[in-house]
Amino acid sequence: MSPCPSPGGGTLAVVGKSGSGKTTLLNCIGGLEQPDTGNVNCLGVDLHTLSRRKLSSFQRRRMGFVFQSANLLSYLTVFENIAFPLELNHLEKKKRVAELLEKIGLPEVISAMPHELSGGETQRVAFARAIAHHPKMLLADEPTANLDTETGALLVKFMFNMSREEGCAIILSTHDHSLMDLSDKTITLLDGKIIHAKNNKKG
Repeated sequence: MSPCPSPGGGTLAVVGKSGSGKTTLLNCIGGLEQPDTGNVNCLGVDLHTLSRRKLSSFQRRRMGFVFQSANLLSYLTVFENIAFPLELNHLEKKKRVAELLEKIGLPEVISAMPHELSGGETQRVAFARAIAHHPKMLLADEPTANLDTETGALLVKFMFNMSREEGCAIILSTHDHSLMDLSDKTITLLDGKIIHAKNNKKG
């Protein structure tokens, strides 16, 4: 059994204690860090063979990232933050940003600055930015960690619907048991190694 979701969709939860290597694994898959040994094949592309420019282009067009710290650009409005990957990929902005803010339940913050948002609102905006350009793979590091139960459930539903409807493969690190149960596969890390992998969906 391959532990990774297929390029056509699917969801993988990466679990383990703090310090087990979850964030490092996601960073290596996304080309943000280089593994000590071996190569990383992501969406059929060997990242090790790409120049820095080609890797950046690959990440910009085909991948989305949700970081624990959100990493919104402090000098841009919510609209401008979400529109940023759309501008880089020369895609339509206004309609897409409004659509995403509606789906995450925050249409009223479109003109707000990041410092005016709560922690949960910041995380939801970061998620919207990560998927704005319809990536083929989403890497999410503890995507529900800063959200209340109701908002977390909304975001989870949106995320898994996106995987099914748009064929986006999702790899997420989490301590959230609801995310583990909903994911197609789960792998458990310990000291940077996979110690257990299982299919959560039968058939």
